[in-house]
Amino acid sequence: MILTENTETFNFEGALRGARNPMNSWGKSDSFTNEKGDFVIGENDLSLAKRLCKAGPDHRKFVRQIFVSLDITAPIYWWKEYDTYKVGTVANSTSTMHKIHSKPFERGDFSCEKMTAPALSCLDETIKVLEKLRLEYIESKDKELWYSIIQLLPSSYNQKRTCTFSYENAFAMYKARKEHKLEEWREFCEELKALPYFYEFFLEEI
Repeated sequence: MILTENTETFNFEGALRGARNPMNSWGKSDSFTNEKGDFVIGENDLSLAKRLCKAGPDHRKFVRQIFVSLDITAPIYWWKEYDTYKVGTVANSTSTMHKIHSKPFERGDFSCEKMTAPALSCLDETIKVLEKLRLEYIESKDKELWYSIIQLLPSSYNQKRTCTFSYENAFAMYKARKEHKLEEWREFCEELKALPYFYEFFLEEI
């Protein structure tokens, strides 16, 4: 499973103003903020943005100044692949180091919707062992018990992170992962595709 929440995008105005710097064409800008407080890209600015995006990464530098912030809850096996995109991204995660013992382990903590019945049975047994270790650790504070929890924890365990990255990062992820074997990646790419102006910048033909 993968869950995205609290998605925000920002700095369209600054990025588009910068995109006009090379030709000193600020007077042609026609974007505005509407009565709801949403930034609306005008026809002139959108046409420029699309041309720059289609011209390649050397020309679309402005998208590196448009940012996305969102909360992502996903299994550890997904996060290991996400971490490929460390350059230009920032993430703050819930801590397995400090808080792994703070709540009971239950099946809902794991991405297991694709598991076969035997695999689910194995996971349930692992959850029982993890919960036993957790309770013993709370009682004794024995560090070996804590290590046992960390080292036994399956990669299907879900972790929440608040992530920030640019539209350039988002497009790199979309290109590389939109048809990925993992369903979580395909779902995440659909979320990226739905970001404001993402389709127009990167996917729509001029």
